[in-house]
Amino acid sequence: MHKKNCILIGYSGHSFVVYGILKNAGIIVTGYFDNEEKFFNPFALNYLGKEADLSATEKIKETDYFIAIGDNNLRKKIYEQLSQNTNRFPINAIHPTAVIDSSVIIAKSGVMVSANAVINSLAKIGTGVICNTGCIIEHECRVQDFAHIGPGAVLCGNVTIGQQTFVGARAVIRQGINIGSNVIIGAGAVVVKDVADNTTVVGCPAK
Repeated sequence: MHKKNCILIGYSGHSFVVYGILKNAGIIVTGYFDNEEKFFNPFALNYLGKEADLSATEKIKETDYFIAIGDNNLRKKIYEQLSQNTNRFPINAIHPTAVIDSSVIIAKSGVMVSANAVINSLAKIGTGVICNTGCIIEHECRVQDFAHIGPGAVLCGNVTIGQQTFVGARAVIRQGINIGSNVIIGAGAVVVKDVADNTTVVGCPAK
C-alpha cells in the first residue's frame, strides 16, 4: 500500500507532536516550511523555505500539508492564506489511539486529534481545531473553528467552545457551559459559568 506524503507548515514544539501523529497514522512527513531554517531538526526534515513564498504555493498545490502551529490566530491566518492561494486545504492529523465515536462530526481540514484523546457521541469539531493529548470532549459538545483544547482538558456534555478559544491543560468545563470566542481558560481552571468573548479566566472556580 502506497503511503501518503505530507509537508508541515511550522517546525517547532507543537509540530513535533504533529509529526508523531502523522507518522503513527502512516503518513510520511518529507519537509517543512517556516520563516527560517531550524538549527534543531530532530526528524531530519528538508527545509523548503517560507510558506509565503511563491515556491511554497506551487509545492502545496502538489502535496498534502498540515499547519503545525499551536497559536490559534496565526494558524487561522495561514490557513486562509494558503487555502486561498492554492485552492487546497490541509489534511487532518488524527492519532490512531484517539477514541472517536462514530456519530462525531469532524471538519475535513486542519484538525489535530492527539494520542488518547476521547471525543464522544454527537460532538462537532470545527476546522483547524486542536484536540491535544488525552483531552476529553463529551457528548454533544461543539468546538468551533481554530480553537485549542489543551492536554488533559475535560469538556463535559453540551459544552460550546467559541472560535479561536484556548482551553488550558487539565481545565474542566461543567456541562452545558457556553464559552465565547477568543477566550483564554487557564491551566487547571474549573469553569462553572458561561464566559463572554475576549475574556481570560483562571482558578477554581474560574474567574
